[in-house]
Amino acid sequence: MRLRFRDLTLAPALLIGILYGSTVMAEEVTAYPAKITHALGTAEIAAKPVRVATVAWANHEVPLALGIVPVGMAAANFGDDDGDGLLPWVSERLKALGGPPPQLFDEGDGIDFETVAETRPDVILAAYSGLSQADYDTLSQIAPVVAYPQAPWSTDWRETIRLDSAGIGMAREGDALIADIEKKIAAEVAKYPELKGKTAMFVTHLDATDLSMVNFYTTQDTRVRFFKDLGLAMPKSVIEASKAGSFAGSISAERIDDFNDVDILVTYGDRSLIAAMKANPLLAHMPAVEHDAIVTLGRDPIGTAANPTPLSITWVLADYVAMLAEAARKT
Repeated sequence: MRLRFRDLTLAPALLIGILYGSTVMAEEVTAYPAKITHALGTAEIAAKPVRVATVAWANHEVPLALGIVPVGMAAANFGDDDGDGLLPWVSERLKALGGPPPQLFDEGDGIDFETVAETRPDVILAAYSGLSQADYDTLSQIAPVVAYPQAPWSTDWRETIRLDSAGIGMAREGDALIADIEKKIAAEVAKYPELKGKTAMFVTHLDATDLSMVNFYTTQDTRVRFFKDLGLAMPKSVIEASKAGSFAGSISAERIDDFNDVDILVTYGDRSLIAAMKANPLLAHMPAVEHDAIVTLGRDPIGTAANPTPLSITWVLADYVAMLAEAARKT
């Protein structure tokens, strides 16, 4: 069905930000229009937003954390145990805030432009996303769009909060939210001194029936960056493998010795995957595998929250840090 944007009446919106590299500097403003520059263009917004829509993963958690219920947001497509399209920390926050529930966008086949348009947003938040230029251009016909600062899916949780909070005129509240989360992380990590100095690697998409290749997330991925928040160090091997600039890498299992400096492995899977790794004549020599210093995550809320987002961090923090600490004690 063809979108008819001429039929939309878009209310005014607010956003300000100045982007230097990957750092967003935002402040409250009283003069409009305000602008923010990002990797896909510049959002130009006339006045304070009232109707906030979000697309892609986690962006809705910023307005929710700051007390605003979006008119529309992406349905959860990973870790949603009960199938209602909401992750548990999002469901809890919506209940706490009350008011009309948001329209959920089904993004299984990409951005649902028509449904986004039907919510008549003043601004569309997408600081953490994989929007293409075409996606951005189409969404911009609906409302000003806050996209990512540098590369798709590489915006860390702090940058996401800074950009998205600036997009709804709440930059100061966003900074306070970041400080509060940092304080809670520090308090939890302090309980586990065994984490200090340990190195961690996030392995992904391993096939227990074919371990000839080892796939992993690089320092471009937010899951890997989160390790630093949790008191873990970055293996030099992963840093070197990250220089290509991609958020994921892959090496032959024959080169597994490249990762001898990895103390802890984190991966999606179960004990059967660990058994396969231990039985593999190459992977078995990796110190983390030999010591069973492996954290396995499932398609559940904890597995989902390993990719840190504004509301999930504090929701899963105690469990995730305890799992990492248990692995650290085995090294």
